[in-house]
Amino acid sequence: MKRLYRNALIASEDSPKLNQGDVLVEGDRIVGVSAGITGIEDCEVIDCAGRVLMPSMFDIHVHAREPGQEEKENITTCAEAAINGGVTGFVMMPNTVPAIDNAGVVRTVLESARRTRIGPGIYTAGAITKGRKGEELAGIAGMKAAGCVLLTDDGFPVDNPQVLRRAMEYARDHDLPLASHCEVRELSGKGCMHEGRVSYSLGLAGIPSISEEICISRDIRLAEYTGVHLNIQHVTTAEGMRTIKRAKDRGIRVTCEVAPHHLIFNHGHIGSYDTHYKMNPPLRTEEDNEALLHGLKEGWFDVIATDHAPHTPFEKNQDFASAPFGITGLETALPSLHHHFISRGILDWSLVVKRYSAEPRRLMKLPPVPVKEGGRAEFIVFNPERTTTFNREFMKSKSVNTPYLGQTLKGMVERVIFGGQELLAR
Repeated sequence: MKRLYRNALIASEDSPKLNQGDVLVEGDRIVGVSAGITGIEDCEVIDCAGRVLMPSMFDIHVHAREPGQEEKENITTCAEAAINGGVTGFVMMPNTVPAIDNAGVVRTVLESARRTRIGPGIYTAGAITKGRKGEELAGIAGMKAAGCVLLTDDGFPVDNPQVLRRAMEYARDHDLPLASHCEVRELSGKGCMHEGRVSYSLGLAGIPSISEEICISRDIRLAEYTGVHLNIQHVTTAEGMRTIKRAKDRGIRVTCEVAPHHLIFNHGHIGSYDTHYKMNPPLRTEEDNEALLHGLKEGWFDVIATDHAPHTPFEKNQDFASAPFGITGLETALPSLHHHFISRGILDWSLVVKRYSAEPRRLMKLPPVPVKEGGRAEFIVFNPERTTTFNREFMKSKSVNTPYLGQTLKGMVERVIFGGQELLAR
């Protein structure tokens, strides 16, 4: 059975212009991309007029919570949330219970992933240290052999620079990127939001920008010394971003990611003590929002990643200081980027395709999935004129700890195609 996606606006990382055309799919391949495909028999025709057809998204920073925290999320519900947001591949973080710190746990989570509808697109990171305690290196060689694609103690920094140095040397020798959650915990202390005028007015302990920035500088220096590929996770400050850019200009192997919520929200949104805005690293200032957006447009950020971090309503309904850090993002990322930036002409679709689809796959040494003849049929159809309301009925994640809960954004993921199969059509 063939399917013809007619009159779509096709997005590419290579051009800011949307090109109108038809996309013909047979099996798991795209067999034709051109304007006005005709003469096709036994073909389902899908009208995509006014819709954007583009490669599906890939997220390198996702907390699936399995094993051990399945009350928040599991790999199956995480996969369904991803599909709902136009994401057909992601990398799971290892801060599970127990931590993903040995080959056996790597194999277990990948076996669970293979049973989901996007199984071949799901990968896992492994912990840098045993139990993510920062003391003793995890079984890096065994995890790599079992299918681990990235090393990180995400959620924690590796406080001991000698331990991190050795981990970087092992990661380099095993051709694995190492991702850093950058924070000086002695500076962060018991902080629960950005340290500044808002934290003072709310009477909440703050996390200063230098906590993140000092650790970024340290980890870059170690990466330069060891030659590892270092990825700095969820950058939030203008100075941290500039530090990374200077390192790139010097030829150091460093990449970095920015989360949609750090582009859109800032510490001013916490005025009502809403724990949906509590995350680590925290929301910073309006000036940081503007600087990060500028860096994304200039290509200083390599990837967009959500840091999808589900928590139960019980946990998030605590007071602000006691509630856990983290918000969900897989389902809201693409509509929020469209609503706040693309629909207003601030960003274009080519940037989103490059930074949230192509470059994340390249960073994980995977081929991108451009919409081209002969390529894999792995794409989405996005309707910029429809709206998406984020409520419990719509969302597929087990947890709905997002600032967008109950809100309506402009744009909707209408169709998701993976391996030639339509996983979502609405």
